Amino acid sequence: MLHIQEFFPKLNKPFKGVITCHQKPDGDAMGSSLALFHFLKQLGHDVKVIAPTNWANFLDWMPGVDEVIDFEANRPLSTQIINDADFVFCLDFNILHRTKHLEPIIVNSKSIKILIDHHQQPDTASFGFGISDVKMSSTCEMIYDFIVQSGHSNLINLDIAACLYTGLMTDTGSFRFPSTTASVHKIVAHLKELGLQHSIIHENIYDQGSEARLKFMGNAFLYRMQVFPELNTAIMAIPKTDIYKFELRTGDTEGLVNYLLSIHGIRLAAIVIDREEERKWSFRSKGLFDVNIFARTHFEGGGHANAAGGRSSKSVDETAQDFIEIIKTYKNQLTQ
Repeated sequence: MLHIQEFFPKLNKPFKGVITCHQKPDGDAMGSSLALFHFLKQLGHDVKVIAPTNWANFLDWMPGVDEVIDFEANRPLSTQIINDADFVFCLDFNILHRTKHLEPIIVNSKSIKILIDHHQQPDTASFGFGISDVKMSSTCEMIYDFIVQSGHSNLINLDIAACLYTGLMTDTGSFRFPSTTASVHKIVAHLKELGLQHSIIHENIYDQGSEARLKFMGNAFLYRMQVFPELNTAIMAIPKTDIYKFELRTGDTEGLVNYLLSIHGIRLAAIVIDREEERKWSFRSKGLFDVNIFARTHFEGGGHANAAGGRSSKSVDETAQDFIEIIKTYKNQLTQ
């Protein structure tokens, strides 16, 4: 994989491009994709954003989101666009299978793949150009650098600023995670100098929940949460019946795992949700407990040192019980 800076000269000649991200795109995935979209459009390139799946309603306000194509809902169109593309920009994921059913379409296309991501252990062999930097707070921070380092900082307008801020804010936990470096604050300062109204973005992201979502959360805290103070661990297991009962939509469970970390003394938080095809895990930690290694070792997942995901083919009760047994072997790491 050639370094991303080797790609910069190609920005000077019009091309057809596709921008994609991981399935169920979050604020950073959608923010980085749309920021890059607006940037490349200004340079005269023919680009489309194709999301592997649908996304949360609280992202529907974002500039350009109405032009994003949902692959699951538009497979023939998406396939044709990718087959015609010169480049496919792969944002906020480290390996192609995170694009779900979109993976074989990307793999089989003749396009050159470009990686911009901050997750550990990237599959660099699958990409022609790219950059992978786990020290970065978000992919939006990396897209900001991409624009600036390519010599086009003057093209950062308010649409791009809003998209970048969304990813910076969400992936840093509103700027409280350790990944929030001085560089992150400098970027935000630049976006504010351009006229960005950050409070509106916070409202659009965090103040759009439904009454049903609040009832679901209350039910989850009362009946689905288990706390193991002797292991500094909390877990929540959400059965499919809860999904149906509270009519949850995409994005309604996002961020729920972080509440478990707010309990005094908890260093490892986990939530497993019973999805249609599999059981999906989210892990969060404080300090030195590495949930990326934990997820890779036990739950076919990975991510960051303090935030990772995983999966299981077992029932929600079975995989939750597996987790409880597994964490007992980590008692020394969790309590020291």
